[in-house]
Amino acid sequence: MIAGKSYRIGIVGASSLAGKELTDALAESPLAACDFVLLDDDDQAAGQISAAGDEVTFIQKLDADSFVGVDFVFFAGDAATTARFWKAARGAGASIVDLTYALEREPGVMVRGPWAGLAAEGRASLRVQEPDLTTPAVTAAHPAAVMLLLIASRLHARFPMRAISATVFEPASEHGRAAMDELHQQTVSLLSFQSLPREQYGTQVAFNLMPSLGEVARVKLAETKDRIAEHYAVLSAGTAPELALQLVQAPVFHGYVASVLVELNGTATAEELELAVYGDYVDVVAAESDPPSNISAAGQPEILVRVTSTEAGDGPTDRFWFWLAADNLKLAALNAIACASELGRLRPQGKVQ
Repeated sequence: MIAGKSYRIGIVGASSLAGKELTDALAESPLAACDFVLLDDDDQAAGQISAAGDEVTFIQKLDADSFVGVDFVFFAGDAATTARFWKAARGAGASIVDLTYALEREPGVMVRGPWAGLAAEGRASLRVQEPDLTTPAVTAAHPAAVMLLLIASRLHARFPMRAISATVFEPASEHGRAAMDELHQQTVSLLSFQSLPREQYGTQVAFNLMPSLGEVARVKLAETKDRIAEHYAVLSAGTAPELALQLVQAPVFHGYVASVLVELNGTATAEELELAVYGDYVDVVAAESDPPSNISAAGQPEILVRVTSTEAGDGPTDRFWFWLAADNLKLAALNAIACASELGRLRPQGKVQ
């Protein structure tokens, strides 16, 4: 952790959904006492009052000089802004955490998910590369990849799996305020028998479930699916079964839900699997309680899980359904903070600058 250190932390895209969630999460983290600088490339956002940690502050207009004296920079706005300004942040000596995925293809940039990644001894045995002086930035892994791998890795360590398949339902907020606004407007337009706006999705998503979107859509569902699968593979480093993934655009504003089929090499009971996945960041929901949902997960830091056997009764079997729910913005923010903490452990030693 990097608690106890006095750092200056910049949040680029502070007015975005991800930026606001990150600011709130930082205020509840061990970094709450740090000095925060809220930045945005949006002229309308500049000058807005916002809370950051223990202080009320203003969002400042972003420029190349904004990073002077800043130790950590979270890029949480749009990919174009990240691409434009990240080198200035790097040149100012800041450690960079990218939540926009703009940097994941840049040379030397690593995808990180400390919650779901390999333990230190596992990374060492597989010679998995760690951030060091040459690391220009880290990209915080996609929250759905973190959610799926956290469950898969814990389960596979206790009950080796032969296969894992997941259908993940994508919320509008994962693609920003414009996507949320269009879903809202589509809903209102359908109820009032008016034509639908389609700039973001290219089709009707209100009251609908879509496994793909047209080429004209600004929301790139196929790219998101590929990113989740790739981040899962990168973080697992071959230690968990390959993920068979289906991504569905859901007509909801917030929260991931996922239906996951797990096939074991041997047999186990649902209770044994619940014990295997329960722990930090995961809350198992018992059968007598309401099932996890995107609504019940809202604002929760944990991934909510229900486990059921594919067979009748409580006896052991080799196939189980996992029903997962998580707050996508909260999970992304907490993972980004974990990435910064990982870099912070190196920073006092001069390994990251």
